[in-house]
Parts: sequence; structure tokens; C-alpha cells
Amino acid sequence: MRRFLVGALEVFEVALVALGAVFLIRNFLVQPFLVSGSSMVPNFYDGDYLLVDELTYHFRMPERGEVAVFEYDGNPEEKTYFIKRVVGLPGELIKVSDNNVVITNKEHPEGFVLDEVYLPRELLTSGSAEIVLDEDEYFVLGDNRSYSFDSRSWGALKSNSIVGLVRLRLWPLTSIRAFAAPEY
Repeated sequence: MRRFLVGALEVFEVALVALGAVFLIRNFLVQPFLVSGSSMVPNFYDGDYLLVDELTYHFRMPERGEVAVFEYDGNPEEKTYFIKRVVGLPGELIKVSDNNVVITNKEHPEGFVLDEVYLPRELLTSGSAEIVLDEDEYFVLGDNRSYSFDSRSWGALKSNSIVGLVRLRLWPLTSIRAFAAPEY
């Protein structure tokens, strides 16, 4: 009987450590995210299961081209999370017109057209917007520009709304992939 109790105690200890590790990882390091909708097609599809890194943005700011998950605050009664690509950085002037995204900043006072290598060449950035970002704001766009509800519609994204950085697609199995910011 004593052996059984010692064995049961060991199993309980292992289960407790495992649950504690899962709790810490899930709440402070990595969060699962299920894509819902078509706003990020052709890079992310409805039903894609992603892992979101919640730690990186505590040590550095988001970079242009990264894909971030954030809490949309347009509906205060319900928590809604979006996935979008970071296009404009704090302090920049972003202008969307003539199917282009033009960014003006200290390095490019005359502005430059953003070369979005992650999008098909035939994809056009519809709509128009012009906004100067504050020091805690980002301009985000969906990759499926014609069907995305993004900064063109609701304005700048506050940095404190950002949950994390998309690092890995786990599902579907045929599309497993790690993600990094594109080179411009």
C-alpha cells in the first residue's frame, strides 16, 4: 500500500509540474490563435492555427512587415482579436492612395512606396487614408486588401492593444511554417 501511495504522489507531482509549465507558457510566452475570415489571404487562411509569441514585444517594438495579433477595441462589449500586418511605425506619415502605400519618415522625408514582397504583384491596395502616427501607434493592413477591415477604416492601432507576434503556423499540417519580418 505504501508503494502505491508513493507512486501516486510521484504521478501527482509530475502532473502538477506539467500543468504549471503549461500555465506559464500559455499565459506569458505563447498563445494559440485561430484565423477567422479572409482578411490575410493569401498568406493566412480561415482555420489556420497559429502560435503567437507574447514575449518579443516586451523587449522590442514591432517591425515593418511583421504579422501581429491584437485586441480590437472597436467593440468594448466583446473581446475581438485581429491579425494584421504592421505597415506603418510610430512617428511616420502613412498615405494610401492610387493602389500604393507611401511612407514618409526621418530616413525618407520625400516618402517611399512600400514594396510589399509578401503580396502577389497583381494585388492592389484599395481605398485611401492619410495619417500621422503618434509615438505609440502603428498602421496595420490585412494582406487581402480588398476585403480587410484595418487601419484604413478605423485608424491607428495603439501599441498597448498588441498581443503578440505571429511566429508559427501549425495547422493545416501541409502548411506548417515559421514567420519572420520580410527584408525590404
